[in-house]
Amino acid sequence: MKFKSLIVFYALTLLLLAAPARAQDAATVATEGVNHIGLAVTNLDASAAFFTQTLGWRRAGGDLDYPAVFVTDGNAFVTLWQVADPKTAVQFDRRNNVGLHHLAFTVKSLKALHALHAKLQDAEGVRIEFAPEFMGQGPTTHMMIREPSGNRLEFVVPGSRVRAEQGGN
Repeated sequence: MKFKSLIVFYALTLLLLAAPARAQDAATVATEGVNHIGLAVTNLDASAAFFTQTLGWRRAGGDLDYPAVFVTDGNAFVTLWQVADPKTAVQFDRRNNVGLHHLAFTVKSLKALHALHAKLQDAEGVRIEFAPEFMGQGPTTHMMIREPSGNRLEFVVPGSRVRAEQGGN
């Protein structure tokens, strides 16, 4: 239960931090949202295939010399960077390392989230950390996975979309 409480805390914190700046604060805000997220991966081909084939994203470029692959869902951009030596790469430990704890993506609907969950159950190299469930008391619903290189990804259906799907306001 402590784990779920932490997730709710982090999710609420992110929602507050991600809220649009009020007009009076706009002059002091130096940034305009996230440009892209860069993830170090142990298997560039498998991770790129996860995003493009499993999630349906498109490849938006790359750099063969780095090597890196750029992918997008039309809103978010993720840069996948191949680590130099996958055999000696140290996997991230979300409880002991400073760094990206997880990356969360918005999903259109509960139906889409459950369809994605079913697809991920058969996806090679994907480990499902938990199946779709309420975030806290709901109705926001989410699931957490590890993509083929081990990065933690969360998929979230906001409560407003859940309520709309269920005919509520």
